[in-house]
Amino acid sequence: MLMPLGRTRFLFLSAMVAWIVSPARASETIRIGDKTFTLPDGFTIALVAGPPLIDRPITMDFDEAGHLYVSDSSGTSDKTDKQLKDKPHRILRLTDSDGDGVFDQRTIYADKMMFPEGTMWHAGSLYVAAPPSIWKLTDTDGDGVADQRVEWFDGKTLTGCANDLHGPYLGPDGMFYWCKGAFAKQTYTLPNGKPFTTKASHIFRARPDGTGIEPVMTGGMDNPVDVVFMPNGERILSCTFLTNPANGKRDGLIHAVYGGVYGKVHDVLDGHIRTSPDVLPPLTHLGPAASCGLHRYESSAFGNDAAGVSYTDNLFSCSFNLHKVFRHILTPAGATYSSKDEDFLTCDHVDFHPTDVIEDADGSLLLIDTGGWYKLCCPTSRLHKPDVLGGIYRIRRKDAAKVEDSRGLKLAWEKMTAGELGKLLDDERVAVRKRAMEGLAAMGKDGLNTIDAALQSPSQRARLNAIWAATRIGGHDASSSIRAALADKDDTVRIAACHAVALWRGILAVPELAPLLENSNLQVRRAAVEALGRCGRPEGIAALLKQADTLARGSVVDPVLDHSVTYALYEIEGAADRGRSELLEVALGTGSSAEKRGRRAAIIAIDQDNAWPVDSRSSGPAEPVAKLLESMIWDPQFASTVQWLTIRH
Repeated sequence: MLMPLGRTRFLFLSAMVAWIVSPARASETIRIGDKTFTLPDGFTIALVAGPPLIDRPITMDFDEAGHLYVSDSSGTSDKTDKQLKDKPHRILRLTDSDGDGVFDQRTIYADKMMFPEGTMWHAGSLYVAAPPSIWKLTDTDGDGVADQRVEWFDGKTLTGCANDLHGPYLGPDGMFYWCKGAFAKQTYTLPNGKPFTTKASHIFRARPDGTGIEPVMTGGMDNPVDVVFMPNGERILSCTFLTNPANGKRDGLIHAVYGGVYGKVHDVLDGHIRTSPDVLPPLTHLGPAASCGLHRYESSAFGNDAAGVSYTDNLFSCSFNLHKVFRHILTPAGATYSSKDEDFLTCDHVDFHPTDVIEDADGSLLLIDTGGWYKLCCPTSRLHKPDVLGGIYRIRRKDAAKVEDSRGLKLAWEKMTAGELGKLLDDERVAVRKRAMEGLAAMGKDGLNTIDAALQSPSQRARLNAIWAATRIGGHDASSSIRAALADKDDTVRIAACHAVALWRGILAVPELAPLLENSNLQVRRAAVEALGRCGRPEGIAALLKQADTLARGSVVDPVLDHSVTYALYEIEGAADRGRSELLEVALGTGSSAEKRGRRAAIIAIDQDNAWPVDSRSSGPAEPVAKLLESMIWDPQFASTVQWLTIRH
């Protein structure tokens, strides 16, 4: 989970974080046992599961009926090989039988588990990351115990610091996402049949059946942990050691843009596709926080804060080391986001270690305190305290309205028509609209007429859920619905549609994507750029080069959009011979009249795929390439690029 750090440096960095993170405004304190919690004014907290029901919880997720699945540690800090042999951990299923918000019943859903680092409920099964594998656990007879275990994914590596594998996480697009850390060497087969070997950290994704595995993001951070999704489909990642400790920086959050390289410049990044000598910047630094559990709040139950800022779509992140939960208020900033960070919950107890936070159907938050047992590779848990047990807490807004049938359990889901499901895409209840979207997607092409109707709804929320339903259906049947959404009046909906096109590499959408590069919203532009790249059509090159040069004429080049343009050109270059030849002409200055930034992007794209013409006498670059690099080195806009490319070779 975490990596060592000297105590003196940790205390200094803790002080720095306390200074740079905004505190919550008006607050109140609540005492529970030997712990004192501080929350914003108007909130309350209560223990809803603790010993003997549960001992050392780590991660959790709900099923449709409201059962809570919790990974529970045995408290051991034995070496990895012994844990792999003994498999001492377990998964519990907790039930609130009387609806009072407190869990009072449990079953041991699965015992004999390797160290669990993620839990996700999907389509009747629980998926658990228990390195080196992700397991699909299914209760086929309804007794609350998983009687079927299937190894969904085998990472084949295990390092011993609980940073090998986290997840999986269900994207709105229906894909499974998970995180690889630890810098252990792994090999995958990509959808194009090519091998992909890496030591770096990554977010990976695959279809629910395990096919189509591909990397989404690459990093030099030690431990990528949790992934959440903004309404438009953009990914936010919590991670540790995204930079070497200095000046109050170490752990934090990143906006995980497709193809991006983040974190420390580390030798594990060697050989990976890069669009610049620099890594992309993080979303926010949180110091030695040991950032782990992360959640995007979807309900309206928390309302607004004292300053009138809504809690909806805010992020909440757990800080294992700092005994707190941060609130992150995200706002668009160019092609990415900025984050205003403040304390949401703090605890005065040294053995309070939050590891996961999720939203219940009524809009309350559930928060896990894992207790004092964890020691492996952790800079603040130097003493093994398996007797200091954890628990699960519920955080509520005191004046929140009661949500009737919050999960829609009184609805006749099995009998619903597509039209009836479509009406629920804009339901006020988060769990209900999610289940309706999943139900429409499960109907396949039989649900497309309803999806098309929902895309005409005045509700942004209904249109977004319609896009995600169509994305899960995928393929030719859903492509026309998704393409139509590219012309939506709302930027968030347009970005979601771009992500859908990108996921399925919808080449028919290229004519609709190119005009979006003129949009005033840089996030819309970036999403369209990504989709053009994944479509792999040479027809997109001219629009991408124009976008690069438009960026260059601005007062400040947006590094995230600049990355996406270059990465898109790289993908087109690798997908089509015509694309390669056109980019080569641009790079060598013999074809298109692209300006400097566009030419620089073409040069990097060609170089990443080693697609330069070669001198047959020496197997080195041909003379035009040598002259190109020689001429570029004297240009300030190109000098750093030439130096970087020369070092690469």
